[in-house]
Amino acid sequence: MTLTKANTASWTARRTPALVLAAMCLGVLLAQLDSLVVNLALTQIGAALDAGVSGLQWVLDAYNLAYASLLLTGGTLGDLYGRRRVFAVGTAIIIVGTAVCGLAPDTAILIAGRTLTGLGAALVIPSSLAILAVTYADADQRARALGIWASCNGLAMALGPTIGGLLVDSAGWRSIFLLTIPVAALTLVMALWAVPESAHPAERRLDLPGQTLAIIGLGALAFAAIEGSRWGWTAAPIVAGFLAFALLLPVFVAVERRTQGPLVPIGLFRQRTFVAALAVAGLMTFGMYGLIFLLPIELQVARGDSAFMAGVELLPLSLVFLAVSNLSGWLAVRFGARAMMTAGMAAMGSGLLLLAALPPGAPYAAVAVGLAIIGVGLGLNTGPVNSVAVASVSTARSGTASGLVNTARMIGATLGIAVLGAVFAASAGQSPGDAAAVTHGLRMALLVGAAGELAGALIALCFIRAGALQGHAAAE
Repeated sequence: MTLTKANTASWTARRTPALVLAAMCLGVLLAQLDSLVVNLALTQIGAALDAGVSGLQWVLDAYNLAYASLLLTGGTLGDLYGRRRVFAVGTAIIIVGTAVCGLAPDTAILIAGRTLTGLGAALVIPSSLAILAVTYADADQRARALGIWASCNGLAMALGPTIGGLLVDSAGWRSIFLLTIPVAALTLVMALWAVPESAHPAERRLDLPGQTLAIIGLGALAFAAIEGSRWGWTAAPIVAGFLAFALLLPVFVAVERRTQGPLVPIGLFRQRTFVAALAVAGLMTFGMYGLIFLLPIELQVARGDSAFMAGVELLPLSLVFLAVSNLSGWLAVRFGARAMMTAGMAAMGSGLLLLAALPPGAPYAAVAVGLAIIGVGLGLNTGPVNSVAVASVSTARSGTASGLVNTARMIGATLGIAVLGAVFAASAGQSPGDAAAVTHGLRMALLVGAAGELAGALIALCFIRAGALQGHAAAE
């Protein structure tokens, strides 16, 4: 069929900003749901595939590690080769990865599928953000669109546990992956149909040495932290993993200093407030992701709840987070970012301490209070930590700063699952089945998580400067 001018005009008219926004929101919702629904299926996955605690940690952290390691490169690829193209490729990779997960015959294949899915998310998230920035030229419209896009993260946090639990109970753990495929396919079709291509290759290049070092270093650290409790902390592979990370870190810094267009501009780290914001972002997710990894296991094993009920019981955290985060902008103007971040991290630490102090068999109302307190802290902190990081650097580096905050968040999540999972395994055993052992293991892990959150509160209090949201730093 010949493509007439009328047909061309009709097809172009479909590319409305609203359709572009809908496609990008589906993309971020897809990526975030994929990282959250799995938590409610871990008990069933462990039983079906004979996976111990370390295996379940890898099921979660394979996604987080791929996402954290490749997030910055995902944005660069979009600038170089086209944002719609990279978004579409990322969505297609998510489809393949979730199919592999849904059909996985063993833990190793499941972990491989989760790695693929994390890779896809690392391409989808930064590309979707860049696409919206290009689509909405008006600053006010762009701010509203980005607010809707960001709210999908909170929506995923609310929907993920309940949807995951419902699917696990009604259709088995494989359904949480297989039923993602039609949503991902719809996202791909919408993106190819409604999103115009855009790219900005000028002065952008891939930093392959830096990217390679980042993957190897973070992978070595995650391996040592996850497998340490199973292999023994003095075992040669575990010691080698920690040494590899320690040796590669200064090598990475040296390479980035000498690279033109580095993955991580080292000059940004001369800004004290920026470094503090990254540390707070990482510690925030350190405790939270460790909690949402371990608490569903405790709810199902020690309390005998179904996967769906465990998901419902996590709702106080996500619902309170959604409510408070909607007020965080006004609160930040009223009280300042330093007060918000300090109070937020202190609330998260206090909530974890409360959950750790609960005796076995404590009423669920007490658990709900602890989760709500954590939700308050998360809502207070999430917005300001991103805003402070961006405001701490020059305008030209705002996109890089935002990407580094998200990377810090995912590194914190990866280490939270690894470290708190290791503490849990050391106390409860690699294949926990005893309710008392599970409760004790959770308590020990939450104490470590609380220490991390309270350390973040101290960092915010001491190193986030007053007026941190006002203006940008001088150009690096």
